[in-house]
Amino acid sequence: MLAAALAFAAAAALLTITPGLDTMFVVRTSIASGPRVGMVGGLGVCLGTLVWATASAAGVTAVLVASQAAYDILRIAGAAYLTFVGVRLLWHSRKTATPHKASDGVGWSPGQSSSGFDAFRTGLLTNLLNPKVGVFYITLLPQFVPRHAPVFAFSLLLASIHALEGIAWFGVLTATTTRVRRLLTKGAVKRWLDRITAGVFIAFGARLALEGGRLASR
Repeated sequence: MLAAALAFAAAAALLTITPGLDTMFVVRTSIASGPRVGMVGGLGVCLGTLVWATASAAGVTAVLVASQAAYDILRIAGAAYLTFVGVRLLWHSRKTATPHKASDGVGWSPGQSSSGFDAFRTGLLTNLLNPKVGVFYITLLPQFVPRHAPVFAFSLLLASIHALEGIAWFGVLTATTTRVRRLLTKGAVKRWLDRITAGVFIAFGARLALEGGRLASR
């Protein structure tokens, strides 16, 4: 069982550090609202993956594989949410940021007590509304569960390993952005960073919306 856990940890680590939506979200949040809020957003991402992994271990995500309608409903909802976040961030990038600007509801406004909650919510929802995460877990986890191991418990162990790796990676990202935050929060640089991040969210939303089937989404 130790060998299986180590093999999964190696595979999951490679997936964790691969640049993607979650990485861009944590980096952007850390720059806009500080490393603490960025880390809170990362914790929301990790909780989302744990929820999906638990659902996969319990057999709930099998519904996504068995039912095209269930998969499509969640896929469209996820695409709509990602596009909403991207468009809203793009809209706010047109305005000049101020130190006491109110939270935009996306979790990226600095200096607000609610920004940590907003960041956590955004990180959580971007994962929970993405059926590809559920399909990923239901296809990957069983490959690393030994024949005689308790399936549910061992699957949760693997999911916890993945979550801990995610937390460690987000910690590295937030610590790194602390060093360059002053440069990246300058007016023009921040606006372009906002637009790039918005483009990433919109692109992921469009990709999710245009993928017509479960096999394509894997």
